[in-house]
Amino acid sequence: MTAFHDVRFPTDIARGARGGPERKTEIATLGSGFEERNAVWAHSRRRWDAGLGVRTLAQLAAVVAFFEERRGRLHGFRFKDPLDHASSAPGAAVSATDQPIGTGDGTTRRFPLTKTYGGAFDPYVRPIAKPVADSVVVAVAGVPTTAFALDLAEAAVALDVAPTAGAAVSAGFRFDVPVRFDMDRLEIDLAAFEAGAIPSIPVVEIRLR
Repeated sequence: MTAFHDVRFPTDIARGARGGPERKTEIATLGSGFEERNAVWAHSRRRWDAGLGVRTLAQLAAVVAFFEERRGRLHGFRFKDPLDHASSAPGAAVSATDQPIGTGDGTTRRFPLTKTYGGAFDPYVRPIAKPVADSVVVAVAGVPTTAFALDLAEAAVALDVAPTAGAAVSAGFRFDVPVRFDMDRLEIDLAAFEAGAIPSIPVVEIRLR
């Protein structure tokens, strides 16, 4: 049975990966020359080539072991995006007021973690699937609170008391991306590796719910 292994791909290798988000857009060109564009995916999907992060034979051996335990493309795992892995700006400390995740109504206590990209024009709200457990901090009406529980399986926070109507709920966190290998075969040439050739190790984001 396909499973998700709650283990992170070696961070020192992921740091050198190349990739980022992709979207799927259908474009139809009309006879007049105008275009009709349609977003097929509601959310972006991320891809990386982690082979660029392999610098030593020890790292290469670690990837082989990791690949074998995941059975190639069969099981998912955590991957730390080298650029985008926190609610805060790159290099900044995580704060409880980093990301708006909801507004109180006097009843709701549960709020999924999200990260917003862009400004007032057309911001994109990205669901966060794999937060780092000990990194999550929460604020209600701008005041940090520890009166909450983190549901790791659902990537949501449950406040002990429902915020009053209109109270802003925000959170700060670090997170990983759920991914799988995008191949069932690792092709390794040690002679080429020692001469500077890096193996290709593609990974792709997966949806968990």
